[in-house]
Amino acid sequence: MKKAAIIMGSDSDLPVVRKAAEALKQFGVPFEMHVFSAHRSPVEAAEFARSARDNGFGVIIGAAGMAAHLAGALAANTVLPVIALPVKAKALEGMDSLLSSVMMPPGVPVATVGIDCAANAGYLAVQILAVSDDELAQKYAEFKEEQHKKNLAADAKMQETAKEI
Repeated sequence: MKKAAIIMGSDSDLPVVRKAAEALKQFGVPFEMHVFSAHRSPVEAAEFARSARDNGFGVIIGAAGMAAHLAGALAANTVLPVIALPVKAKALEGMDSLLSSVMMPPGVPVATVGIDCAANAGYLAVQILAVSDDELAQKYAEFKEEQHKKNLAADAKMQETAKEI
């Protein structure tokens, strides 16, 4: 199974990023976490991205706040899919991070999840890896079916509650 990488611009992003790691762990996806900044350690970030495929990775999650150039910097240096996880910053409530992540030039695509939506970054990484891993695809299909059942159970409960109103 290919590994996933979670790269964060700062260790202060860990409370948000943790949910991506938990999603990967839920499906048994091996992962590594690193702190490489597009601005403070650009050489290391670029070197990691350039060698990621050869080192057994299949997808990279880049989490950053404020200017949030990390995912784009990683994508510029790899052929692997990169998922941007914009992290909420104080000044603009994460909109700066979101827009920095989603507005990429042609030829350097970055998939972007919502602000602080780390679990979805992890789930998207699982789906990307599942394209070439039948066992992982089956696990994800079972997860989706469980979500479906929970939703229908919530609807049935709501129908009973609506009768009481």
